[in-house]
Amino acid sequence: MNYQFEWGPVLSQLDRFAEGAGMTLALSFGSIALGTLVGTAGAIVATYGGQWGRRGVGMYVEAIRNTPFLVQLFIIFFGLPTVGLQIDAVTAAVIAMTINLGAYSTEIIRSGLQAIHRTQIEAAAALAMTRWQMIRHVALVPAFEKVYPALASQFTLMMLTSSVVSTISVEELTAVASQIDSQTFRTFESYILVMGIYVLLALVLRFSFFTLGSFVFKRRRVVARNKRLSSKLARVAAGTRNAGAVK
Repeated sequence: MNYQFEWGPVLSQLDRFAEGAGMTLALSFGSIALGTLVGTAGAIVATYGGQWGRRGVGMYVEAIRNTPFLVQLFIIFFGLPTVGLQIDAVTAAVIAMTINLGAYSTEIIRSGLQAIHRTQIEAAAALAMTRWQMIRHVALVPAFEKVYPALASQFTLMMLTSSVVSTISVEELTAVASQIDSQTFRTFESYILVMGIYVLLALVLRFSFFTLGSFVFKRRRVVARNKRLSSKLARVAAGTRNAGAVK
């Protein structure tokens, strides 16, 4: 192989790569915020909703999880204008990413809600909590703590999936690499650099989500640890009293 790597023409376009990375992050954070809201609502309906609500959410989840993201994107970007709904490429990308992430996060959050022990729900009912208070304080927050690692992984995966929106001319990172490749004819250099940027973005996101999770759920872990310690001390004290009574 006589291929000679020439990084100069590609590295001279770093400002464009930075703009593409910024667009990728903007699409990702927008879809993560909206997709989490959709997933939370879907999980609540799927777990505590009526029969028709559960069926509707189930159909939505199955339809999205069993079709390619590219097809979903094309339906929104090319299909909606045929019925009179004109939207730009960036808006179509955010909508498609939100719908896709919403389906996956629905299942992840639903698994967390179903992991909440039934006795906790019964205790909330005994305390005369309203249905929304029970869902919010007793079920939803502990469920998020249980499934947060899986959600964070799905968020990172959605950031990587955003590369697909380059097919509708959204100038995110992959689209920028394609443009620079067509101008410089340095294919290996362009996409190797993009691959490195994606790895860096994924690592930064994973670290950010880990830090956020540690901060948000720290108080709950401290309370749980104190409860376990108190329970252990109570058992030790009870054992000491029993031993003294035997003597």
